[in-house]
Amino acid sequence: MAQTPPSLLVVSAHAGDFVWRAGGAIAAAAQRGDRATVVCLSYGERGESASQWLAGKPLDEIKQIRRAEAQAAADALGAEIEFLDLGDYPLLESPEAVQRLVDVYRRVRPTVVLTHPLADPYNGDHPAAARMALQARVLAQAIGVANSDGSYPTKDDIIGAPPVFFFEPHQPEQSDFKPDLLLDITEAFPRKKAAMECLPAQKHMWEYYTSLAVRRGVQLTRNAGPNLGLPHETMGEAYMRYYPQVTSVLE
Repeated sequence: MAQTPPSLLVVSAHAGDFVWRAGGAIAAAAQRGDRATVVCLSYGERGESASQWLAGKPLDEIKQIRRAEAQAAADALGAEIEFLDLGDYPLLESPEAVQRLVDVYRRVRPTVVLTHPLADPYNGDHPAAARMALQARVLAQAIGVANSDGSYPTKDDIIGAPPVFFFEPHQPEQSDFKPDLLLDITEAFPRKKAAMECLPAQKHMWEYYTSLAVRRGVQLTRNAGPNLGLPHETMGEAYMRYYPQVTSVLE
């Protein structure tokens, strides 16, 4: 059986989440030549577009603005992007939404999945997105689960079991986020910075996530051992693995 080519799938509750939390991982994957696909479940039009509401913009225009910003950010990272337009605040879980994600999984065939942690007391949309992403991952592996058009997958259509990593929430201490993977995004950070700057509706986040990348970079160098030669200006992102790592070598 041919090996599945590297394919990163990112399930994001809102239009900006994938940039702040996983932009470095996405850009690094694209720089390696891997496929990177972002699925935005909503535009963040109600809960994360305050500047547009204060400017008197109507809902449909705000959604168009946020879509354009997210598209520009994905382009800056080198990723494909899809929008399911499920609404936010609240993002409601439904069998129909999960089914649409099942279709995405089978089409994209991810070898790695990134999404929100399962706990976030400040924003219920984030764990809702994670729960749907995890459920769709399981269903996409089942040959007896139909596609949204009613057809059933062949044995070549169903996916394997890609590892899932939770990206860092805005307030990790309150979300039971204990990272067990620190990712070096130094070379990818210029793309992440460019993507962040595509999101002026949340300009207040730019400096926060730049500073966080610096702090995680410091932690990365302190945990990397003395022989890797990492520079002091290393930038990092933190992730938490959901399923056990499978390996034949401890490293």
